[in-house]
Amino acid sequence: MKLLGVGSPFDPTNRFQTSSILPPVVLACTRLLIACYIFAALFYRIARSAVINGSHETRNSFSYFTNLTYWGLACYFAVAAVHTLVYAFSGRAPLGKWPKVLQFLHSLLYTTIITFPFLVTVVYWVILAPDESPFGTRYSAWSNISFHTLNSVFAIFEVIIPRTESPPWIHIPFLILILVGYLGVAYITRATKHFYTYSFLDPGKKGSGMVAAYVFGIAVAICAVFVIIRLIIWLRLFLCEKVFGLKGMFSSKARGGRGDGGEGEHESLTEKELP
Repeated sequence: MKLLGVGSPFDPTNRFQTSSILPPVVLACTRLLIACYIFAALFYRIARSAVINGSHETRNSFSYFTNLTYWGLACYFAVAAVHTLVYAFSGRAPLGKWPKVLQFLHSLLYTTIITFPFLVTVVYWVILAPDESPFGTRYSAWSNISFHTLNSVFAIFEVIIPRTESPPWIHIPFLILILVGYLGVAYITRATKHFYTYSFLDPGKKGSGMVAAYVFGIAVAICAVFVIIRLIIWLRLFLCEKVFGLKGMFSSKARGGRGDGGEGEHESLTEKELP
């Protein structure tokens, strides 16, 4: 599992649950607040669809990559908030006791929520929005801001605020496999529900060559996003931990610790060198 970026022990200094600038309780509450907003937005759309069109929109919603990534954000922030709260009040994170495969999946989920939202935002505002009226109504304006702009804001929070390390390079093939899997979902939707989720996947409108170009371009784009995010995290680690000496704000319940990162079990651990 070390090849997949899962060391032993996993996350020894609780990087997933700590921040260089926020106490664990504040980090947990912020994550919980973000999760609540995302779930509220999702359930409001479900309720609105039930009232307006008999849930027709809801039945089609899981065919859209935008919605799938938004659910991913919601689930990650909810789970991360719980894990951080547990760590804050007990000094131990649940992740440390999970099987290696679940630790890897959690790490991969983190990588998806700090990369896919940016892809969604760029594709929507650059390719799709010019053919739509994203601010035509109050609802469409709120929906597009929430699902196509705030998604990246939430992702930026997870890139900048926690002490997480740069995602391992081995995650790139998994990101591409997820995109390939979604491509299958899109064309299964076309075959079963007779509509294309995104216009650039329609060879009747764009031509097969252009569809292939879009698909290849998106695969290249996610690799570029991954590299950029990795560099941003490297810069955050370098500035916080090497330049400003911010070791992190830890739980006061951590064995022998004061909760400020100055003493205790985390102080004695040897951190992996910055990539």
